Amino acid sequence: MVRSSKENRKEEILEAGLEVFAKRGYHNTTTAYVAEKAGISQPYVFRFFKTKEELFIAALDRAFERILLAFKNVDSSPEQLVDKMIEAYEELSELHPNEIALQVIGISVTEEAIQNATKKGLSNIQNYTLERFKDAGIEDVESEVTTFLARGILCNISFFLDLPELIAKSK
Repeated sequence: MVRSSKENRKEEILEAGLEVFAKRGYHNTTTAYVAEKAGISQPYVFRFFKTKEELFIAALDRAFERILLAFKNVDSSPEQLVDKMIEAYEELSELHPNEIALQVIGISVTEEAIQNATKKGLSNIQNYTLERFKDAGIEDVESEVTTFLARGILCNISFFLDLPELIAKSK
């Protein structure tokens, strides 16, 4: 059996962390649970992530990076930009549901480093969306971005709580 390279092993731990944090939350997750999910020993987790908090932040950063990448990959006319970005986010939510849960958890954790990572991730998405909407000539851009982000966060909460009725159906 060929052993995973160091980078592959780190990736496996990160993916295991995403899944375990999404299912158990931040405070109910231990590095032992992550190690078990990854099929490694707990001390091996610490070779790549010094603390549980560092692992959580890396997973949270991954979630925000994937959102930005999904939005950057949207190719659309200005008239369809908002709808196409919503579609991209919905597709991302289906492909990476653990990361959607992680965002909700990140908002609720009070540890300063995690709050800072959450603020940074949300600010990056807001700034990118603002520039993208401005470039598309969307009117009242600040209000439109706020509405867009608010709906996204509401979608995350709806998904996390398994409460789809929070979201109004399109006609």
